[in-house]
Amino acid sequence: MEFQTKLIHGNWQGDDKTGATNVPIYYSNAFAHHTAKELENIFAGRDAGYVYSRIANPSVDVFEKRVAAIEGGIAAIATASGMSAIYLALMNIVKPGDEVISSSGVFGGTYNLLKNLQDYHIQVKFLESLDADTLNTEVSDKTKVVFAETIGNPKLDVLDIEAVSKVCQEKNIILIVDATMTTPYLIKPIAYGADLVIHSTSKYINGNSNAIGGIIVDGGSKKYSDEKYRGFEKYAKRFGRFAFAAKLRQEIGKDIGAVMAPMNSFFNLVGIETLALRMKAHCGNAMEVAKYLSQHPKVTEVNYPLLETSQYYETAKKYYSKGCSALITCRLGSKQNAYDFIDHLKLIANLVNIGDAQTLVVHPASTICINNTAEEKLQMGVYEDLVRISVGIEDAKDILEDIERALQCL
Repeated sequence: MEFQTKLIHGNWQGDDKTGATNVPIYYSNAFAHHTAKELENIFAGRDAGYVYSRIANPSVDVFEKRVAAIEGGIAAIATASGMSAIYLALMNIVKPGDEVISSSGVFGGTYNLLKNLQDYHIQVKFLESLDADTLNTEVSDKTKVVFAETIGNPKLDVLDIEAVSKVCQEKNIILIVDATMTTPYLIKPIAYGADLVIHSTSKYINGNSNAIGGIIVDGGSKKYSDEKYRGFEKYAKRFGRFAFAAKLRQEIGKDIGAVMAPMNSFFNLVGIETLALRMKAHCGNAMEVAKYLSQHPKVTEVNYPLLETSQYYETAKKYYSKGCSALITCRLGSKQNAYDFIDHLKLIANLVNIGDAQTLVVHPASTICINNTAEEKLQMGVYEDLVRISVGIEDAKDILEDIERALQCL
């Protein structure tokens, strides 16, 4: 199937018994079986099946398979939120004494999650520029994971996935790429060498801001068979390329139970059907808004990777032929100007989400990054006069009129 067709039909051909075309919502805590042996075989991993919704659920299963298919992965694990997806992916791999290397331009909540891993005696190095050169310099024998976003939020730095994945391959390090900002419509990181891909499905995949969720897509890496990845021995031997997904489901995923609810899976399945159409509109509108802001006298700086003035333009052009998502940042000269701009918007909503159908705005320094130090904010590309705009799919004319009205009040 082509991409748009797969979004609608991938891994689901309707219910044979009823003729229903939408996936049923299985709100059942547990699932009965005819014999004790049948239930034993499922628990032992000899047979497939459902026993308890904390471990697996039919509604969630369809969503997991749909996302794995469109990302080019071999399996996927849906979670209660994007943050839980990041936490579970990391903690399925690292142990006390290990090291993680991350871009400093990651989302503020992710930055803090990574920083707090030191409580588990896991060292994290944040690199202001994550590329082949800096990675080769900073990698050590303790490095187990490199973590980055396709496009940083809100720094908007663009990851050269091929270059970074090549170093990770040479050093046998797991590369985790958060592709929430770009979605598989714009880029499939596994095709460029990523081992795992993460999404906060609450954003563009859902598209309607009505369901919190996350997902981890397993690319089927063979790296887990290396002795450096303690705890994977029996899974690599038994499950081969499915070692990561099998370990997560049977250990930390099952123990913590941060699973996606069946209803949220349903909402995400409905949302994902229009992903390609929405991303076209998001990216088209974002480009118009970015060009407009770049020429406005009251805007001191605009960052959108596909603007030729962006320092990330060449890398963005290499990977993002269909657009590079819909986040734009602009600087307005002072924190008060940023506040005044936000307060005078009428159409655009002031809230912390991204990827919604409607256009959104937020002041990152006083919200998402409020508890970070001044030094950390600089690492993340967060300034007191910075405003982040998540461009929606309304008519571009209306978005621009609202922005112009607010800027005239400065």
